[in-house]
Amino acid sequence: MPFPAVGVCYYPEHWPVEWWEEDAHRMAEVGIQYVRIGEFAWSRLEPSPGDLRFDWLVQSMDTLGRHGLKVIVGTPTATPPRWMIDKHPDMLAVDKHGQARGFGSRRHYDFSHLGYREECARITRLLIEKIGKHPALAGWQTDNEYGCHDTILSYSEAARQGFRKWLEARYGTIEALNEAWGAVFWSMDYNRFDQIDLPNLTVTEAAPAHWLDFRRYSSDQVAAFNKVQFDLMKAARPDLPVIHNFMGRFTDFDHYDVARTLDVASWDSYPIGHLAVSNESDEVKATYFRQGEPDAQGLQHDIYRAVGHGRWWIMEQQPGPVNWAEYNPDPLPGMARLWAWEAFAHGAEVVSYFRWRQAPFSQEQMHAGLLRPDSEPAPAYHEASQVARELKELGIGGAARKGRVAIVYDYLSEWAWQIQPQAKGFSHHQHVRNCYVPLRKRGVDVDILPPSTTDFPGYDLVIIPALFSWNDALRTAIANFEGHLLIGPRSGSKTENFSIPQALGPDLPQNLLDAKVTRVDSTDPRRAVSVKGGGAVGHWRERLDTRAQVVLEDEEDFPVLVAQGKLNYLAASGDRALMQRVIDHLIEEADVPTLDLPAGVRCRVRGKWRVYFNYGDTAANLAPAQDEKGYVLGGAQIGPAGVTVALLATDA
Repeated sequence: MPFPAVGVCYYPEHWPVEWWEEDAHRMAEVGIQYVRIGEFAWSRLEPSPGDLRFDWLVQSMDTLGRHGLKVIVGTPTATPPRWMIDKHPDMLAVDKHGQARGFGSRRHYDFSHLGYREECARITRLLIEKIGKHPALAGWQTDNEYGCHDTILSYSEAARQGFRKWLEARYGTIEALNEAWGAVFWSMDYNRFDQIDLPNLTVTEAAPAHWLDFRRYSSDQVAAFNKVQFDLMKAARPDLPVIHNFMGRFTDFDHYDVARTLDVASWDSYPIGHLAVSNESDEVKATYFRQGEPDAQGLQHDIYRAVGHGRWWIMEQQPGPVNWAEYNPDPLPGMARLWAWEAFAHGAEVVSYFRWRQAPFSQEQMHAGLLRPDSEPAPAYHEASQVARELKELGIGGAARKGRVAIVYDYLSEWAWQIQPQAKGFSHHQHVRNCYVPLRKRGVDVDILPPSTTDFPGYDLVIIPALFSWNDALRTAIANFEGHLLIGPRSGSKTENFSIPQALGPDLPQNLLDAKVTRVDSTDPRRAVSVKGGGAVGHWRERLDTRAQVVLEDEEDFPVLVAQGKLNYLAASGDRALMQRVIDHLIEEADVPTLDLPAGVRCRVRGKWRVYFNYGDTAANLAPAQDEKGYVLGGAQIGPAGVTVALLATDA
């Protein structure tokens, strides 16, 4: 089946069997091609140990298949049935305060529990045996939203024992661990690995290296958990893709590592819900409360395109009000269409709406679907149909265009600055975002790169913000790169074991950057210091000893941006005005083409098409770009929540 395509999430176990045929018929009429099922169904597949009831699942797939629909089947391991707790009472995750997290919702398991991991392997084998050759089967989803509801870090006995073994494998000797952790401080030396506990419930904070290793260990458990299911699926059906649905703005484990055993990365896009729980200003939340913030989805799309090595989906797309934010407004008419088009422009293969029919019962009964609870169409029903029709008429294809600008995104750096921020709210993700937004406002396509990147081929500008520590791969990439670089702040300020490097940050060779961070100044972000020429710094400020060229300095005469050849170092957290100024300076230096976009309008190139989308609630006028032949969908005036597609003069 050709991509891109529209999908939907469906729960046949929630509805009378008599409804299935009509549901499948209507899905096909809408233009839906992919249907995800099964990811929460364990209690109906196995209501008691060994009592297997897969007939209804096969029947539902038969029904969907008769209407030409392709099925993605999720493993039900995010919702183990109640009897599983009786069988493995110690499988429940334990919170930071030592309290077991009980049954009655979902994600009630500990990634470290090997007994539960084997139960997951068993149900996966059974799924493969029962439906692995079904003609409607088009792929698998492992589990559901790893880590949702703060479930990556567990302080259980299984985690304690697993962590000790992981540490022994990592360090080899207890002396090496003591050295790496700086255990001489506060007399924290260990004699044996079995003395080591988890870093919670200490009198004050545990050593930062202790915390960081626990975060590394916990992330590794997610990767190991996923690998069990992936290996079984690929051994049985190597032709079918294995997918997981990650979440937006979620950084509690290393997604690059988990995706080593995936064919496709997907994520669950809820733009309005994510805005409501974000740290955006009240002004931004008020302006975009019915649309979502204009760059939040684009950044996640680009991250998951990197995680999936170019292959990625939206497994759950918000169709209407959600149920889990403080306030859950109805999207601006047209947004369910815009969000899908934006994802396709960034290279998505499938956008799957959540869900087909709004549930009239239980926790998510206030979460909208394509159908209302009475089975009548909700607004997004018609918008999804419009997207499917437009995709077919235009024949959109190809990949998202490789950008001329890339940003390195690192999960470990996010953990490190949570462990020891030094300034409340300091965040790797936020610094990436602070660089990403000014680029997107200028119409610049951006790629995300993992920290394991060994070179930067084809890029004119690469940005490495707030990177915890250097690795050999990135050092090599920097040394060999002939384009422009922006590094900082705080990049290279620690070693991999969470110590200050002997040469001080940013810990780069003098021939690349003759600069040292001699002192750091973390301030209340409300106490900003103006930068000469415009913008302000605050929150995080570094004092540099440097012989590099000072490009920008603040009103207190401290360097803010310095340059040595094509390498630039930013020594402070900047406000929006300063970051736009810095990025504009660099894209001009690197000769990166830009577009004149109205406020609230963004665009992305896929194949030979440039897709514009208007997050504003009023119409905007586009300035025709020199590389465009003309508009094939919409026009120069793009309405609120509108989409315009331009055909490029040459295949990009």
